[in-house]
Amino acid sequence: MTLFRPAPRLLARLAAATALSLLAALPARAFDTQASAAWVYDVTTQTVLLEKNADVALPPASMSKLMTLNMLFEALRDGRVTMDTTFSVSTRAKEMGGSTMFLNELDRPTVRELIHGIVVNSGNDACVVVAEGLAGSEDAFAKLMIERARALGMENSIFANASGWPHPGHRMSMEDLGILSVRLITEFPEFYPIFAETNFNYKDRAPANANNRNPLLAMRGTDWQADGLKTGHTSEAGYGLAGSAVQGDRRVVFVITGLETEEQRRGESEGIVNWAFRQFVMKTVVQKGKRLAEAPVWLGEAQSVGLVPAEDVTMLVPALAQDTMTAEAIFNGPIEAPVAAGQALGELVITVPGLDAPRRVPLVAQTDVAKGGFMVRVKAAFERLGARALDAAGS
Repeated sequence: MTLFRPAPRLLARLAAATALSLLAALPARAFDTQASAAWVYDVTTQTVLLEKNADVALPPASMSKLMTLNMLFEALRDGRVTMDTTFSVSTRAKEMGGSTMFLNELDRPTVRELIHGIVVNSGNDACVVVAEGLAGSEDAFAKLMIERARALGMENSIFANASGWPHPGHRMSMEDLGILSVRLITEFPEFYPIFAETNFNYKDRAPANANNRNPLLAMRGTDWQADGLKTGHTSEAGYGLAGSAVQGDRRVVFVITGLETEEQRRGESEGIVNWAFRQFVMKTVVQKGKRLAEAPVWLGEAQSVGLVPAEDVTMLVPALAQDTMTAEAIFNGPIEAPVAAGQALGELVITVPGLDAPRRVPLVAQTDVAKGGFMVRVKAAFERLGARALDAAGS
C-alpha cells in the first residue's frame, strides 16, 4: 500500500493568545538622552535597549583607546608579550600632547604599566609606545586595528592612530565601541578589573588630574556598581563615555558621545544606568516543559504531539505594563512519525514591543509518538482517497 504524505504546511502558526499565558509587557519609555549618539546594551540577555545614531561613524576621541587595549590584550593572550615585557619610548611618543602618562625616552615601561597608563591616565604617549612596540610604527598599527575591527564585526570603524588624537580619518560608531566594550569584558576578564582603578602614578610624575575621569567610578551608595571603561573628549567629539555597570546578575554596557560638558556626561551616564536597570526586569516568561501548542502527527499512534520549550525562557522585559507581548509557535507540519521526546520540531517567537528583535526559542516534542500500525495506515489511506475524491468533485 502506497501512502502519500500531505504537503507540509509552511510555517504552521498558532497564535500565542490562545495557547500561551505570558506576562503583560510594554515598551519601556525610551531614555531621552542629550547625547548626539548612544548605544545601550544588556550583556546578560544580549538585548539592545537603546540606539540613537548608533551606526554613525563619529570622532571617538580617547574612547578608541579601547581598540589599542584590545590589540595589546590579544598579544598577551597569544604569548607575544607578557605583563613584564618592556617597551622603549620614542621621541614621537614622548612629545604627544593631551593626556599623558608622563613618559620620556629613558623610560622602559612594562606592558602592565602601559595598560594602567592608558586606562587610568588616558596616556596618548602610552598608546604610541604600544603601537610602535607591537607593529613597529603607529601607521602600521592603525592598519592592523582596521583589519581586526572588521574581523570582529565592527563595520563602522576606521583608525588613523592608536590614541584617538583628532584626525579626519579616525572614526568609530557607538555600536562598534559597544561591541568592543563587551568583548573586553567577556573575553579578557583577567584584565578587566584594571578599568575600575582610579589612580596610577608612573614614577610619581602624575598630578591628581591625570587619574581616571570616569565619573561613575566615584559613585557610592547606589544599587548598582560601575566598573569601566573609558572616557573621551575633544572639541570635535564633545564629551563621551564607554561605560559599564553591574546590578546583581545583570550587566549593562553603554556608549554616549557629543555632550557639551563633563557634568552633562556624568548626569547622562548616571541616568542611562538607572533607566537600564530600573525600567527593565528579568522574568521567566515560560517554564521548561510547559505545553504551548500541539503539532499534528502523520501516521503516528497519536494524532498530535505537544510542543514545549526545552529550558526555562528568561527574558528582559519592560517593568511597566501597557501592551502585551506577543508569541507564536512556528513549526512545519504535520510531523511524520515516529517522534522522539525532546526532538526539535519548531520554535517559539516572542516579540516584546520596544525591544530590537524577537526572542526565538526552540520547541521540542513533549512525548514520544510511535509509528502507527496497519490500521492507522489504512485509515490514512482512506482519508487521503476521500480528500482526492472531494477535490475531483470540486473541479
